[in-house]
Amino acid sequence: MATMVLPREEKLSQDEIVLGTKAVIQGLETLRGEHRALLAPLVAHEAGEAEPGSQERCVLLRRSLEAIELGLGEAQVILALSSHLGAVESEKQKLRAQVRRLVQENQWLREELAGTQQKLQRSEQAVAQLEEEKQHLLFMSQIRKLDEDTSPSEEKGDVPKDSLDDLFPNEEEQSPAPSPGGGDVAAQHGGYEIPARLRTLHNLVIQYASQGRYEVAVPLCKQALEDLEKTSGHDHPDVATMLNIL
Repeated sequence: MATMVLPREEKLSQDEIVLGTKAVIQGLETLRGEHRALLAPLVAHEAGEAEPGSQERCVLLRRSLEAIELGLGEAQVILALSSHLGAVESEKQKLRAQVRRLVQENQWLREELAGTQQKLQRSEQAVAQLEEEKQHLLFMSQIRKLDEDTSPSEEKGDVPKDSLDDLFPNEEEQSPAPSPGGGDVAAQHGGYEIPARLRTLHNLVIQYASQGRYEVAVPLCKQALEDLEKTSGHDHPDVATMLNIL
């Protein structure tokens, strides 16, 4: 007994299905026209004398026409479905392109945000540095003002226990009153009187140090030390006093 070998089914693409459907529609339309042409004379002879077997042929032709119409309807549905799938695929491609564009914009915004944060950090550092310089200039201005406006009452005011009088006592407190010409002897033996400006500076440093503001007190002492070294030299007693304050 012979066996019939069925052809292997191959997966068709959407374009191939559409082209095949269109070809089938054309064939069905041609076949429908032929059936209508064959059916018209038979329908015309039904009113008159009918030939033997004409009714059976009319029935068969009408069934074939119904099947052809059904096939054409199904083919139209397939074409409509293919068109809809094409529109969906096109919309999907648009959405994918939009997603890629959004990803690129997101990456660009992240880079801009990172750059802006770096600029903000640099600006904050610059502002902090300017604030420190401002505080330093204000304290230097206060020192100059106190140095210019120092009165005897301010010079004789109470000084903290770590003042320069405790650190560097005068020769007059440690030895008897000098004889005439004792000024030269005191100068030869290292006699030294603390200037009022250094007393004021020391009091300010003690005040700000007691408040924990060392970031202001230390630069203040260093700046005053540099000024003294430039104006009086490295070996001047004021320089030694300022070093002790620092």
